[in-house]
Amino acid sequence: PGQHLTLALSGGVDSVTLLHLLHRLAPAAGNELAAIHVNHGLSAKAEQWVEFCATLCQARGIPLTIERVVVERASRDGLEAAARRARHAAFARAHGDFIVLGHHRGDQAETLLFNLLRGTGLAGSAAMAPRQRRLLRPLLAVSRAEIEAYAREQGLDWIDDESNRDTGFSRNFLRHEILEPLHR
Repeated sequence: PGQHLTLALSGGVDSVTLLHLLHRLAPAAGNELAAIHVNHGLSAKAEQWVEFCATLCQARGIPLTIERVVVERASRDGLEAAARRARHAAFARAHGDFIVLGHHRGDQAETLLFNLLRGTGLAGSAAMAPRQRRLLRPLLAVSRAEIEAYAREQGLDWIDDESNRDTGFSRNFLRHEILEPLHR
């Protein structure tokens, strides 16, 4: 209560749903709410996503910061890791007491599997913490299906990042080729 929360708003269903929830709950808790959109510049649709997030926040009276980052495309760690580093650097510069992320149960499973495949130790087998320094992840116990059902029920609009279907990226491969078949 009484904290300044900055939501990491990608425009996807997870962050749009979390924005909707926080916008409804923050006033009662005395929280000040803002959002940050990190534009990686990796998609031809990146500017459309900026406009979508700006319109969404403006309609709700939520201040939005747009952070344009440069991603090291030839990073030896890969594009995903380079984008994550750039995004987290933007979060570190963001105002507010906490940065709120829309990670959900599926993201948690992906992170655990990814860490195990890399040969993690005990700390990595815990995957993502609900609170890690300034980062809050209030949806870790919620499934993607539950988030999508809520978003449809509330009539929310969101954008789909086409790169999330590209199984050439490690996390997407784990999501689509390993984890999704387990849920069938």
